[in-house]
Amino acid sequence: MPDNVFPATSQETRHDLCDRLAAALTRSGHHAAIHSMQLMADTGLAHHHVWLVRDTIDWVARLPKQSQLGLGARANLDYQAACFARASESGHTPALHGVLAPCAELPRGGLLVSAIRGRPARLPDDLPAIAEALAGLHALEVPPAEQRKPLKSPGDPWAATLEEIATQARYLEAAELSPATRRCIEVELAALPRRLPGAAPRLISFDAHPGNFLVTRSGRAVLVDLEKCRYGLPGFDLAHASLYTSTTWDLNSRAVLTPADVAGFYRCWISATGFDGDPATLLACRRAMWLWSLTWCAKWRASHRRERDAAARGEDWSAELSDDALIAHVRDRVDHYLSLSTIAHVQQEFRALEDALKTTTDQPFNEDPLRC
Repeated sequence: MPDNVFPATSQETRHDLCDRLAAALTRSGHHAAIHSMQLMADTGLAHHHVWLVRDTIDWVARLPKQSQLGLGARANLDYQAACFARASESGHTPALHGVLAPCAELPRGGLLVSAIRGRPARLPDDLPAIAEALAGLHALEVPPAEQRKPLKSPGDPWAATLEEIATQARYLEAAELSPATRRCIEVELAALPRRLPGAAPRLISFDAHPGNFLVTRSGRAVLVDLEKCRYGLPGFDLAHASLYTSTTWDLNSRAVLTPADVAGFYRCWISATGFDGDPATLLACRRAMWLWSLTWCAKWRASHRRERDAAARGEDWSAELSDDALIAHVRDRVDHYLSLSTIAHVQQEFRALEDALKTTTDQPFNEDPLRC
């Protein structure tokens, strides 16, 4: 059995979901080469995953529970298909093989992508491989503006991200935070610069936390979750791959990085991309990504007790869509990240990282503590 297939415990029973998938595969003409299917562990709030054993390359069926971008079923599939098709040119993401249209059995449809045989990332050892994978994604040519649809491509990616953060921040009151925690977050939000000059957009994942990577036997890091790609700022991906709120999220790759670990990771990416911009832009993106994550936590805390949307429309954070163990894990992480002590920990890390990154960016690359 592949490294990343585990017994499933989803509220969606193995028999029911696989039967419905089988019907959709038959309707689409993809069933002939599939010998068996294995429902994978319920580890994410946006998809069920089913491993499809085939004659040649195995596939994974990605079956949406919801759209994190608030899109309708068909638009969500089109968006995700574009994410996989474009990102696969980097050589560090699964290839897209087919789209299962929304139907009675699968109201939100599904995608068929290459199955990746690999293990969860081990931090900090795999940080250079993750930096290389992100560098490959960020190095892809950016098409003319009129050819970027359906992916998000705001004229000002920084301003667009600040708007997303502000929208999520509306949930701070409903999240029932302590007064001290809420004040601390609001002070951090107010301190974000309104403009970030000199930051050019690239194709980014916007969901590059370490739990979304698998590492193959050859040591190549593969980013397997691509539903939120957009043309934005690479600094958001670097942040999401190395923030405390990211590296301690996933049970299988959990680690607490030191500022030296993180600075070395940034330097690996700088070396791979030839980035010659101001490191201050990367640090600003890091702070914004952290606040995006905190305000998402507030949003989830305020939203997950709602009943699932029976019509399967757009965004839906209902706990009814996921396994109880997954919801308990997310609740634990959300409570931890919204605690005053964790916020203080990340703030202290920012100060240490700023000094470490300034120091290491002045050193020859072959002296980096994380060799690239």
